[in-house]
Amino acid sequence: MRVRRVQASPVPLAYGGHPDHAADLFLPAEGAGPGVPLVLFFHGGFWRAEHDRQHVAGFARALAAQSGCAVVSVEYRRVGGGGGWPVTLTDAAQAVDRLPRLVAQAAPGRVDPARVVYAGHSAGGHLALWAALRHRLPDGAPGRTETPPAVLGVLALAPTADLAWADELGSGRGAVAAFLGGAREKVPDRYAAADPSALGVPAGRTVVVHGALDEALPVAMARRYTARVGATLHELPGAGHFDVIDPGAAAWPVVTEGVRTVVAGVEV
Repeated sequence: MRVRRVQASPVPLAYGGHPDHAADLFLPAEGAGPGVPLVLFFHGGFWRAEHDRQHVAGFARALAAQSGCAVVSVEYRRVGGGGGWPVTLTDAAQAVDRLPRLVAQAAPGRVDPARVVYAGHSAGGHLALWAALRHRLPDGAPGRTETPPAVLGVLALAPTADLAWADELGSGRGAVAAFLGGAREKVPDRYAAADPSALGVPAGRTVVVHGALDEALPVAMARRYTARVGATLHELPGAGHFDVIDPGAAAWPVVTEGVRTVVAGVEV
């Protein structure tokens, strides 16, 4: 695999007025060519404030170097830090709506803001899928759009793709209920507006990468979700939850090829 250089430091961006409306832009080196695609990446951590984008800085840098895309690592408000329902979702919507233009201004000619991929890991995978489903949200739901997002597709790494199922499993020590304010029986409208498994097919092409030995979210969740929406699933034998964001893991080439698949719109 060809490894490209990445500029020395990420470019800081602010997509809103809150301190957590922040993002880091990782650009391939100048030789990567003009008008490269843009990946908007949401970190995981079960939507909780103790986990921020710093834990995926190495991932974002490596993805920019090896995929040939610009990568923006997006921060957002999280449970315990002013986030949760509906703030985390509206932050994600604001991020994807504003960041392509901000990137184009920060790096003129370097990035094509019309070729955008949403991506994320774990809870961030949920946000990436949800962002590509905003045209399918119920009327009045936070973040709803009338038309499909202008996105090439989604790369979801070990995503929380089925919120109701994850809540039943108690994933992340009750993370879904903390995020949405209760179980589905208590707040069904929130699940209807936030759960990718209930919202249909996302805009663009969807590729899911999930480890067969994932200890946080079962690979069966990815199997059921991808079968339901017709997405591509790359199931990785021997891989756990964090292998999919580890540039040194055996899963890494599958992740970088997943980005290229979404950008190209065909298997590559």
